[in-house]
Amino acid sequence: MSEPHYLPTREGYDVWSLYYDGDDNALIALEEPLVRQLLNDVRGLRVADVGCGTGRHAIPLAAQGAQVDAYDFSDGMLAKAKAKPGAERVNWIHYDVTSRLPATDACYDRVLSALVIDHVPRLGAYFSELRRVCRPNGLMVVTVVHPAMLLRGVTARFTDPRTQLEVRPQAERHLMSDYVMAILGAGLRIEQMSERAVDAALAARSERAAKYLDWPVLLLFVLRP
Repeated sequence: MSEPHYLPTREGYDVWSLYYDGDDNALIALEEPLVRQLLNDVRGLRVADVGCGTGRHAIPLAAQGAQVDAYDFSDGMLAKAKAKPGAERVNWIHYDVTSRLPATDACYDRVLSALVIDHVPRLGAYFSELRRVCRPNGLMVVTVVHPAMLLRGVTARFTDPRTQLEVRPQAERHLMSDYVMAILGAGLRIEQMSERAVDAALAARSERAAKYLDWPVLLLFVLRP
């Protein structure tokens, strides 16, 4: 097997956008229903999807009646998202997570950060921004590749069909304690922290998932200001 090809995060996701929605991604298959359940009924709520990618959460949330602002810095990902049915209901915003969110204080009822923070170098500043824009009675849902995957040499990655090379957008090697301490340091309260592993049902549906059977692949936080 050839060595992985590493790209800067933005460039990596621009390339990945060409294949992202058709990829056999066990992590997404595991994560999406959990996020929908935790966000619950969003009708009439204002929601921020920070690091929205191809709109896999933003568009369904808008279809449920939420007012959604979807943020991402990958032109490729945003282009894919905007081309999907229902995209017209979402406010798409070009945004780099290393900068201040272009939103007023305490303006969102729900804040979602899905499979993003393993690409964020300054966790404390990032969580502080999520807290700033969330209303005092609001809710934040944050998901990330489980740090245990680092023990298997796994970070966000895909195979480029054009070259058959494994491409890895630049990722940070954060530990679970890094996430927890950054969350607490930002003045947030951890309402729930859960670790999710690949089970037999998911392994049967996803060829890529099968090799991680019973291995923790997803870390999920539910946070309150």
